[in-house]
Amino acid sequence: MRTFYSVMWYLALPLVLLRLWWRGMKEPGYRQHWRERLGFYRERAPGWHTIWVHAVSVGETRAAEPLIDALVEAYPDSRILLTHMTPTGRATGKVLFAKHGERLIQAYLPYDTVAMVNRFIRQFTPRICILMETEVWPNLIAACGERIPVALVNARLSERSLRRGQRFGKLMTEAGRGIALVGAQTEADAARLRSFGAPKVEVTGSIKFDVVVPAAALASGAWLRTQIGARPVLLCASTRDGEEALILDAFKAMAWPHGAPLLMIVPRHPQRFDDVAALVKERGFSLRRRSGIAEHGVDAQVMLGDSMGEMFAYYAACDVAFVGGSLLPLGGQNLIEPCALGKPVLVGPHTFNFALATDDAIAAGGAIRVPDATALLSEAARLLSDPEARAAMGAQAAAYAQRHRGATARTVGLLRRLIY
Repeated sequence: MRTFYSVMWYLALPLVLLRLWWRGMKEPGYRQHWRERLGFYRERAPGWHTIWVHAVSVGETRAAEPLIDALVEAYPDSRILLTHMTPTGRATGKVLFAKHGERLIQAYLPYDTVAMVNRFIRQFTPRICILMETEVWPNLIAACGERIPVALVNARLSERSLRRGQRFGKLMTEAGRGIALVGAQTEADAARLRSFGAPKVEVTGSIKFDVVVPAAALASGAWLRTQIGARPVLLCASTRDGEEALILDAFKAMAWPHGAPLLMIVPRHPQRFDDVAALVKERGFSLRRRSGIAEHGVDAQVMLGDSMGEMFAYYAACDVAFVGGSLLPLGGQNLIEPCALGKPVLVGPHTFNFALATDDAIAAGGAIRVPDATALLSEAARLLSDPEARAAMGAQAAAYAQRHRGATARTVGLLRRLIY
């Protein structure tokens, strides 16, 4: 099966590179460092032991922050190699980990072919491979073999992903057996991961609960709030294609008994900023972009969060937060960050990628599930007009986030068995 998989990779490679170039038309970052995706690198790490962490995109990169900070402290003779698959993940890592200076370097993970992965390993000679969340690459795991232990941490696997993976049968089972250690977020994730043959699976919890809100983000959020003024703020964070139109239409149809709040929309993918701005204008709303606030303030009905690395600031500046990717069947996004900031959280019906965290937050009273965009705006209106209910819900959200901290320490404890 792995031979067939490898052949298919080589056959598909011209189309993969063409798609990379095409995506670069909208997001130029895809055309940068493209040789790294083929396993060609300039960077080396002479004189350092290298701990390799792979975080595919923005969410995984942000989730990796507590772990990487802990590894930097625990292994002072080591350098962290942080790999990604998306330019937004790489850009996020550059901002988050500038504090570590030369202790951390970044690169793209090569495509999962034997030759490219072997070139990567020869270049950096890592002592361990730490994969974040859901990243399982059969040739990469096979190339690491017994030379480089592979750990899958903060691991999650939905029922939908399990069914998809089972279609590949022996290929995924072989890869699962090659993972020396799995730190799963929940018991349900652990059970699903064991079905792929992983020999050692332990439940460590979610590292995302251990993310520390940077003081600079709080300051930036406070500054944003002064620019907004006294108006209440409804934040729609990490929205995906199709959701913004639903939210804007419901916002336009809503009768606001105490005046409309500022609707703040932060799309999940930066290449969609202009498209979302066009949607806002098509519906007749006045618009202010985050990038233009310093000159003009926020004298508009809708604010577009068109910046990278400021999600904590957006959450800090809002009164109620909706977490996107959940109005449509896209699986939802991480709701831990707004909970940690003590914000009341709204989510749509589709949260299968973060099922347990979402269900637990709802059970704790820190989040509410809504069936559609109309219900989302109605629930937001209720909370925005009731300061006491909003404060109580925010306090329950913060308490929920606090109760689940500690996964980073448990994960580092497990990794000590593999890092030598």
